[in-house]
Amino acid sequence: MIGQLLLLTLSGAGRATAFMMNCAVLLLLTSSCFTWSSVIYTSGREATKLKYLLDPPVYAEVVGRRGDNITLPCILRTKPIHYKVKWTKLEPERVGPENIIMMSNAHAFKPYGHLGRRASLREAHAMDASLQISHLNLEDGGTYRCELVNGIEDESVAITLRIEGVVFPYQSPNGRYRFTFHEAKQTCAEQDGTIASYSQLYQAWTEGLDWCNAGWLQDATVHYPIIHPRAVCGGGTLPGIRSYGPKDKNRDRFDTFCFTSQTSGAVFYIPGSFSFEQAGHACRRQGAELALIGQLYSAWRFQKYDQCDGGWLKDGSVRFPISNPRERCGGLPEPGVRSFGFPNKMLHLYGAYCYR
Repeated sequence: MIGQLLLLTLSGAGRATAFMMNCAVLLLLTSSCFTWSSVIYTSGREATKLKYLLDPPVYAEVVGRRGDNITLPCILRTKPIHYKVKWTKLEPERVGPENIIMMSNAHAFKPYGHLGRRASLREAHAMDASLQISHLNLEDGGTYRCELVNGIEDESVAITLRIEGVVFPYQSPNGRYRFTFHEAKQTCAEQDGTIASYSQLYQAWTEGLDWCNAGWLQDATVHYPIIHPRAVCGGGTLPGIRSYGPKDKNRDRFDTFCFTSQTSGAVFYIPGSFSFEQAGHACRRQGAELALIGQLYSAWRFQKYDQCDGGWLKDGSVRFPISNPRERCGGLPEPGVRSFGFPNKMLHLYGAYCYR
């Protein structure tokens, strides 16, 4: 009898233990479900940080070439009762008021500045505040901000506009390291370009630009890109962009890195043995002018221009573009624009690169 009672007691205790274990499992699962639901809810809440603007925007970066028409996206999720949308170009080094491009509300928009004259709102639908820019310039690249202003909960999103192009180093006809910062900017403009930014030089380096002379950049810093480290170019350290840091814009002198993009015209070669002056006449007889450095680089980059003959250019230099490297055309394994420097302009040795 006592044995039976003990057996029943042990059996009851087993069922109680099993019941408690089942409850614990159920509680654990329930707790896990609540925790999981909480994570999902939190993540969803964090993904939508802004109340009125779609963030992130449809495209965080828009890419275009000179002359293209592009759209910088900005979409409203909902509209406050009273609001304005303000488009600005962010320029950290700008002195003075911010660079406003466009102000708009639900009924009208007003453009501002030189960029505003080429800008408009897309207005594809009632919630569309996207900015359209026509006929891109080299200087249009950068970061743009779309800001919803309602006086209480202002919001903004940023979009990067990248101009697709090519960086080219440039040295004075008078020799190495002759440009102040202001002269470097002017020189790039004269060669159908603009002074390159650090991000443009960095991309050019990733694409193979290896240059042992230091040059000015847009922010008045001085750098040079190295793919193949050697003793005379920054020593035997790793490949990268060597930096001299910020320099005095008026006193310090270096070469320059310029940036250009596609052109509306075309470069062509006239064979012959011309002096510099004769080369100019040969181009004009074809309704053209001697090509600028930026125009030749653009043809090489975007049209894959390949010509194994040295030719005069407008700055008095002699160069030739190679897209298909071979031993008897410069001897280097990489594509590029080869240079003979600035020879005597009276020499009758070269053809002419023309642009029209």
